[in-house]
Amino acid sequence: MQIAHRIQQIAASQSLTMAARAGEMKAAGIDVISMSLGEPDMDTPVHIREAAKKAISDGWSHYGAVPGIASLRAAIATQQNSIAGNQIAWEANDVMVSVGAKMSIYNAIQTAINPDDEVIIPMPSWVSYSEMVKLAQGKVVAVHTKYEDNYCITPEQLRTALSEKTRMLILCSPNNPTGAIYNREKLEAIVTVLRDYPNVIVLSDEIYASLSYDISPVTLAAFEPLSDRLIIVNGVSKAYAMTGYRIGWLLTKNWPFLNACIRLQGQQLTCPAMVAQKAAEAALTGSQTCMEEMREVFAQRRELICRLAADIPGWKFNKPLGAFYLFPDVSAIGSGDVVAEMLMEKAHVAVVPGSAFGCPECIRLSYAISTEEIEEAMRRIKNVFM
Repeated sequence: MQIAHRIQQIAASQSLTMAARAGEMKAAGIDVISMSLGEPDMDTPVHIREAAKKAISDGWSHYGAVPGIASLRAAIATQQNSIAGNQIAWEANDVMVSVGAKMSIYNAIQTAINPDDEVIIPMPSWVSYSEMVKLAQGKVVAVHTKYEDNYCITPEQLRTALSEKTRMLILCSPNNPTGAIYNREKLEAIVTVLRDYPNVIVLSDEIYASLSYDISPVTLAAFEPLSDRLIIVNGVSKAYAMTGYRIGWLLTKNWPFLNACIRLQGQQLTCPAMVAQKAAEAALTGSQTCMEEMREVFAQRRELICRLAADIPGWKFNKPLGAFYLFPDVSAIGSGDVVAEMLMEKAHVAVVPGSAFGCPECIRLSYAISTEEIEEAMRRIKNVFM
């Protein structure tokens, strides 16, 4: 059976591949600790689960509006308006709900990118951005950021990468895989460069915005001049431990673009699951104490993994400011691929090689696992290198 060329050219997700491999080893009776997936290990808060049950009982089982339930879209706009520094007045009709933030990003790229359009992606970056650009037949312009800059793109790097063919810049803050956060000064410098390129769309992936520690991330909606070409993506997966509910969204003030996204989603999806949307609405409109409690747990785990990682020979790393990943440079030992394989075989710890994120000298460890698992995993890792 024929397989389309555009599918043949995309890579499998290495984070999912490593997680699957860990699962196979566990099934074979091997005690593997998986630090490969970016998924909170907590259960979805009770009041959100109860809202999902109520939605089933109340008959939320039919088709809904393509861009999402009106009340959820309103809740999303309200949440975005409440973010410190936000300078754009968001309304419900600026929102489209999708099956996870991943689909929102996919929709935005498919809608914006023509063949050979250039998309600037600071590396290291989440594994799927580049593959989505390839599916749209666009060209990835990878900008390799530096450890010394905490893996944040500089205005000089951005200006060098921009061209007449540039259609989009993708930023993720807090960042997956590095945990870096772009502060206001860094974003202001980027926005200043973009003023000379008014046709460049900015896609701001803010899925980890609620998981920050030493400083608060700055939403790109703090820069009103970007309003006609800004796409903000977020969702409930990370903040509320709702990965399996698959609810994310995009916001944009560019209504022709939003309507085009809605047309695309109408053909490929019809609508996100109605019960999951009602659960997401409960997450956004209910008490936010649960989110803060989870953030505090991750903050404690961050301190633990950084303290333990500091004792591992040959590792260097920047302390993550957000998300739940540690991204050490292991080049003093070997490539990230070699080290990841070594840890799987010798320590039975699954991590993701940095090559998946465009940074082959590193590995990514998720600390979205229990304290006990972190301690045991880091003990095993240390023993490999001692």
